[in-house]
Amino acid sequence: MLYHIKNEIAALVVNVMKKVNIGGVPEHFNLAWYLTLKNGEYKAEGINLRWHDYHGGTGAMCQGLRTGDIDIAVILTEGIIKDIIAGNPSSIVQTFVETPLIWGIHVADKSSFKTIEDIKGTRAAISRYGSGSHLMAYINAKNNAWNLEKDLNFEVIKNLNGAVEGLTYGAADYFLWEKFTTKPLVDDGVFRRIGECPSPWPCFVIAVRNEFIENNEEDLKTILETINLTTSEFKSIPSIDKTISNRYDQELEDVQEWLSLTEWSQELIDEKTVTNVQEELLKLDIIPKKVAYSELIYKV
Repeated sequence: MLYHIKNEIAALVVNVMKKVNIGGVPEHFNLAWYLTLKNGEYKAEGINLRWHDYHGGTGAMCQGLRTGDIDIAVILTEGIIKDIIAGNPSSIVQTFVETPLIWGIHVADKSSFKTIEDIKGTRAAISRYGSGSHLMAYINAKNNAWNLEKDLNFEVIKNLNGAVEGLTYGAADYFLWEKFTTKPLVDDGVFRRIGECPSPWPCFVIAVRNEFIENNEEDLKTILETINLTTSEFKSIPSIDKTISNRYDQELEDVQEWLSLTEWSQELIDEKTVTNVQEELLKLDIIPKKVAYSELIYKV
């Protein structure tokens, strides 16, 4: 009886808390969110933060912000900048991961493609138009002096599982995805990595719907302060490499390499970086124009 009463009280407490929906990819970059949620750190501040995995990546999260399915997204920098310019009523409030994302360029293990030049003009698997895998295919093409109109073709595969099926059965020819996330598929002989393409800017930012910012700025400030405390000391958490290895099914040495290459941020993305991203996207005809820094960011 007492157990049931305690459960009912706990449920009532959760119901009166401010519910906030946040989305992100279910990858090691976001482990800090899982840890703070598991520790009940947001509930201790009266916030019922609910995490939603977005296997479809940036494009799916942009849609989630637009529809209000999520209030906050931990999202690729280039993807959210493109979508805000395209009318997404959201703002970047902070850089989350300062270092570039290292995209692996993958083909099916049994594919005849051996080099980047071999995949020129073939079909890139992308999770959706406007996604990171879509935008980085352009960056890779530019890096290799391809003709952006003739040498890029796309096949929408929705997510990583779709890419496995698409490449294995020949619906698409190559796929860009974060190197360490796909490493187990390379180790298992599903994919073969023929190159890498680092993003030329910090990889993840935190974006928030403008309506949420207007009505809940103090809650947002609390959420950011909470996650920043964890990310600022993330690498010093005891056995964090083993935790990541076990949770994400990655080899320990791969996790240790990834940790050595990755730096989190607790600061707002600066104007110079935003300008650089927009200039690159404009050159690639991914955005129609550049907009003012103030139209893309909000300082909490």
